[in-house]
Amino acid sequence: MAYSYFLPCPRGMEAPLAEELGEIAQQSKSLKVHSQVPGGVHCSGDLSDAYRINLHSRIASRVLLRIAQSSYANENDIYDLALAQPWEDWFSVDRTIRVDLTAIKSPLKSLEFTTLKVKDAVCDRFRDQFNKRPSVNTKTPDMRIFAFLDARNVTLYLDTSGEALFKRGWRQETGDAPLRENLAAGLLRVAGWKPGTVLFDPMCGSGTILIEAAQMIMGIPPGVRRSFAFEKFHDFDAKTWQAIKAEIKPNPLPNLPTIFGSDISGDMIAMTRNNLVMAGILFDVPLKQIEAQEVKPPTETPGILLTNPPYGERIGVRGDSTIASDDMAQAFFSAFGTTLKQRFAGWSVFLFTADLGVPKLLRLKEARKTPFFNGALECRLFRFDMVAGFNRREAAKPK
Repeated sequence: MAYSYFLPCPRGMEAPLAEELGEIAQQSKSLKVHSQVPGGVHCSGDLSDAYRINLHSRIASRVLLRIAQSSYANENDIYDLALAQPWEDWFSVDRTIRVDLTAIKSPLKSLEFTTLKVKDAVCDRFRDQFNKRPSVNTKTPDMRIFAFLDARNVTLYLDTSGEALFKRGWRQETGDAPLRENLAAGLLRVAGWKPGTVLFDPMCGSGTILIEAAQMIMGIPPGVRRSFAFEKFHDFDAKTWQAIKAEIKPNPLPNLPTIFGSDISGDMIAMTRNNLVMAGILFDVPLKQIEAQEVKPPTETPGILLTNPPYGERIGVRGDSTIASDDMAQAFFSAFGTTLKQRFAGWSVFLFTADLGVPKLLRLKEARKTPFFNGALECRLFRFDMVAGFNRREAAKPK
């Protein structure tokens, strides 16, 4: 049977997600990719396609299975729609539930009240049938139900993922502001990085970008180390799930390192090393404790430099805290820009940041800027092409 799915993703990552889904669909006769909408991608397929996407998608935040859709005028219409759905066909009354609601231009006054109505409807449905209702667990529910409202229509979804997909199951330690794994994977795709290309992250933090790249090199699917909500569905097909996992073919390990990281903080380097082990990476990823403005290219061959530079206090990990962070940022980016110009000729440099003034601070003109959202924070992925001739002339000027 074909089901409709909606895959939310970080805003700005819709096109990379649709492209990734197209690649996953090559392994399936039934998976079809449909439209991109702000915040996600619609697709359809059978239940095994939900298993497959959960296992393989690096960019989706969740895989939501559409249960019902209709127009509404008030909260009672939404209650009636939720009450009419055969939730008991999907999961048992003993499973814990949580309801989340998102609305765009909905005329309803209280979204909290509407969320409560959906939860009541699901519980009333079970009570009518079994004289018993599922318990609510907002922290670690077995089943998550999502309601999406626009101005006129409501859509109900059952989440097949469980915990958000960016939680790969390996992370124990993070820095102050870790980049989400699915955002890091999307940035690698937008930057055009592929296994075999040299990758360098000179401000690697807890190693998220490097680990996503390393797993791609090894052919490790992002979901291989975790469990999913669909494993608790009534009609979960364990045999099919095992067969999908058995199709995983790890890649041969690289002979020479192609991905490299550095960070100003020794603690971060230690954390990245530990996270690489936790993520199952079996080859060497050279890491160095060094300030970003001091780095040199890790290889003769130019490659891609992709990083999420720190901001505010994080710039001065070992700096003098009496300096205003604005001055510190200015001095830091100015020095880093000089390093890029003088040492990274031929490289494609990508900086992901919420600070839209970074190109000016670096004294570099971006070749492209792509808007993305990191949660609610508006960010840009700036691309700088370090052209060889121009930069040499720059570097040769008398100081």
